[in-house]
Amino acid sequence: MRLRLTVCLALVAAGCVHLNTDRPQFKDPEVAMVMRIANLGEVREGELAREKAAEPAVRDFAVMMVNDHTAASSKTEEALSKRDIVSEDSPLSRQLDAESGAATERLRALTGRAFDRAYMDRQVQVHRNLLNLIDTKLMPATRKKVVKEQLTAMRKAVQEHLTKAEQVAKAIPAT
Repeated sequence: MRLRLTVCLALVAAGCVHLNTDRPQFKDPEVAMVMRIANLGEVREGELAREKAAEPAVRDFAVMMVNDHTAASSKTEEALSKRDIVSEDSPLSRQLDAESGAATERLRALTGRAFDRAYMDRQVQVHRNLLNLIDTKLMPATRKKVVKEQLTAMRKAVQEHLTKAEQVAKAIPAT
């Protein structure tokens, strides 16, 4: 009973991501920071899952998250630095960072299949949310070509990760 309650709470929390997107437009440096924070959050959560995952497919997914998002972060930072675009904090980037930190702490308390399920559910939800954010808020606000190129690359990777996360989540045996 307690395990089911914990998993349900984790799922509810993962599903209740409310992105503060009331602002009509973001500046390119703010978009750059959102990309940075999204990558950092995936690495942070992936490192935890790499250590704690019970299912090999979940561990493999976590390793992919760490590797892909570390590489994407480096590539994005290099491209933006060449164009003198410095990331700028915003309420949205702070919120995304706080949500990832809170999710990491919730996940840290879980073990075994409960961890695997909660991590993969989080990955599905966070990738869906990020796709929506890119499509509806960030891409329309982006003005500089280099930011748009990096955001387009991120969107492609996020879509691929979402597809893989959904596949892995479906394959986790029921608890």
